[in-house]
Amino acid sequence: MKVWSLGRTAAVLSATALALAACGSDNATGAAAGTDATASASTVSGTLTGAGASSQAAAMDAWIAGFNAANPAASVQYSPDGSGAGREALLAGGAQFAGTDAYLSDEEAESSLEVCGPDGALHIPAYISPIAIAFNLEAVEELNLDADTIAGIFRGEINAWNDPAIAGQNEGTELPATAITVIHRSDESGTTENFTEFLAAAAPSVWTDEPDGEWPAGLSGQENAQGTSGVVSAASSTEGAITYADASAVGTMGTVAVKVGDDYVAYTADAAAKAVDASTPVEGEARPELDMAMELARDTTESGAYPVVLVSYHLYCTAYEDQETVDLVKAFGHYVVSPDGQAAAAGAAGNAPMSANLQEQASKALDSIKVASPN
Repeated sequence: MKVWSLGRTAAVLSATALALAACGSDNATGAAAGTDATASASTVSGTLTGAGASSQAAAMDAWIAGFNAANPAASVQYSPDGSGAGREALLAGGAQFAGTDAYLSDEEAESSLEVCGPDGALHIPAYISPIAIAFNLEAVEELNLDADTIAGIFRGEINAWNDPAIAGQNEGTELPATAITVIHRSDESGTTENFTEFLAAAAPSVWTDEPDGEWPAGLSGQENAQGTSGVVSAASSTEGAITYADASAVGTMGTVAVKVGDDYVAYTADAAAKAVDASTPVEGEARPELDMAMELARDTTESGAYPVVLVSYHLYCTAYEDQETVDLVKAFGHYVVSPDGQAAAAGAAGNAPMSANLQEQASKALDSIKVASPN
C-alpha cells in the first residue's frame, strides 16, 4: 500500500491531516450526522481536514457545527483558501477532502490516480448557488443586462455606467456617468472559472478568452482582490465598482438580472437550481463510474433559469488508508448531502438545496468510498 506524506503541503494545512492512499475495498460503519442516530450513539471519531472554495465558507460553518454536534468524538477543519488551493492540497496528499467550485481538469484527474488509487478522486455536489454580478452604484439596486453587455463591461470595453448599451436595457433608470471599476479575483478561483465559462458560452463574440480559474492577464486597468470576501469588500467600498461573487456574500450591493431568452432573470436559489437541472455529466477515462462532476448549460434559453451559477463540490478520494478515515469521510459527506445538511447550509448561506434525486446519487457515490487494499 502506498502512502503519501503530508509534509509537502504543511505550509497550506495543519499537519493534523491524515495520509491518503491508493487502492481499496470495504465501507464505513460510523453513524452519520443528520440521521436518527443521536450524538451519544455516534462511533465516528478523528479529525477530518479540508481546504478549498471560499464560496462554501458560510455553508461549511453550518455543516461543521451540525456534524460536530452529532459526532462529539469527531471534528472537521476547513481552510477557505480558494478552489485551486484546495484541489492542490488534495492532490499533494495534504488534505482529506477539498471544496472546489470547478471540477478537476483531465490532467488533475490523472494526477488523482496517484494519490487516491486506481479510481481517482470523486466529485460530490455539495453547494449550488448563483454567482451574483454585483455593483456599487448609489440609488441603483438592480440592472438588466444581456450577456454581451456583461462581457463588454468585464473586458473594459464598456467603461461608464451611462453607456448606451446599459441605458438601452434599463429605461427609466437614472444612470450616472461614473466610471466602471472592474474588480476580479486575484487568486485561482472556481468562481472565476464558472463566471468565465458563462461569458465564453453566452457571449462568444465579445468574451474571446478561454474559460479559466485565473482572470485573463491581458485585461488592463482593472483591480483585484483575494477571495470572495476580498472582492466584495473592495467593490463595496468603491463607487462605480462591479464584481462577481457567490450570491450569499454580496450583501446590500446592487445586482444584475441576466437576459435569458426573451426575459431578464434575477438570481434566486430556484433559478440557479433550474439551470443545474439542465446539466450533463463530465466524461473522462480518469473519472470513476459514480463521479458527479457536471457540465452546465451556460447558454441556456430556458425561461426562469439563471445560468451564472456554480456547483461547488466536495472532492474526496475513492480510497483511504484506514477504516477510521473512511468512516469519518462518509459520515461527514452523508451529513452534507442529507436534507438536514442541505437545510443548514441554505439557512446560513441562502444557497439552493440539492434535489432529492441529486441527494440520492450523492449518497450512492459516497457509499463507494473504500479502505485502500495492499498493493
